[in-house]
Amino acid sequence: MCKMEVENKSVVFDIFLHGLTDDTELQPFIFGLFLCMYLITIFGNLLIMLAIICDSHLHTPMYFFLSHLAFNDMYLISITVPKMLVNIQTQDQRITFAGCLSQGCFVAVCTIFECFLLGVMAYDRFIAICYPLRYTVLMNPCFCVILVLISLFFSIANGLLHSLMVLHLSFCTDLEILHFFCEIAQILKLACSDNLINNILIFVTASIFAGVPLCGIIFSYVHIVSTVLKMPSLEGKYKAFSTCGSHLSVVSLYYGTGFGVYISSNVIDSPKEIAIASVMYSIVPPMMNPFIYSMRNRNMKEALKKVIGRKASLL
Repeated sequence: MCKMEVENKSVVFDIFLHGLTDDTELQPFIFGLFLCMYLITIFGNLLIMLAIICDSHLHTPMYFFLSHLAFNDMYLISITVPKMLVNIQTQDQRITFAGCLSQGCFVAVCTIFECFLLGVMAYDRFIAICYPLRYTVLMNPCFCVILVLISLFFSIANGLLHSLMVLHLSFCTDLEILHFFCEIAQILKLACSDNLINNILIFVTASIFAGVPLCGIIFSYVHIVSTVLKMPSLEGKYKAFSTCGSHLSVVSLYYGTGFGVYISSNVIDSPKEIAIASVMYSIVPPMMNPFIYSMRNRNMKEALKKVIGRKASLL
């Protein structure tokens, strides 16, 4: 029950983040595990970005979008994990309402931006394989920058819209979130006032901003598969599919884990289990994406070897 209803515009209060477990014996293990995952994610995505910047052969639209995906992954995990590690280390699970709302807003921006980037990358592969002779004209640098800016605009607008809508709600004191980071949906559960419009807005915007890129990805790959199957050369088919393999793996990982968490949140009653499941979409994809692109992409492998070789020679 709510002890007291307060207006968040005039009252500053804290929210208690429960994290993944209350077991003090497991806290050091969780701290070490998430610290390793965070460092691997940052290091891996930084290497991807450095390889793309340093190797002129990778100055193409495909890798331009990939560099933004790597930066977005680093930013997403930096929003959530460091705060969690600080909370474990200090044994202080509190976060201010403003901090929680900001974290929820940035998480919303990054997750939608990821969806848009994956959709744009699918469109890039669609043009490269289905219209190879017009690729350099259609996917010119100016158009690529515009695609990223439009994606970023809608992502930021989505995050700000939800945040502003939350500010119109009233909240209770002694607020608790059974999660290791703040999400807009989790914040709405703390409201004492009616939040039906906010929940409808989340459903509608998620359906549009995550669904439209997914439909674009499906549309692109249906045409890609149709075009590749018409190629007479087996070598040509293999080369075409190999350029799409990494992207398809990342799309499957991101959307698969996202849908898995959404389904589990409607089936599982335990908030703790839902929080653990959310690790699969908020931390695992950003950590795995560099490995997927480095292992499945020959050009990326060669560029990474050059970057690592240069760094080793400087030591």
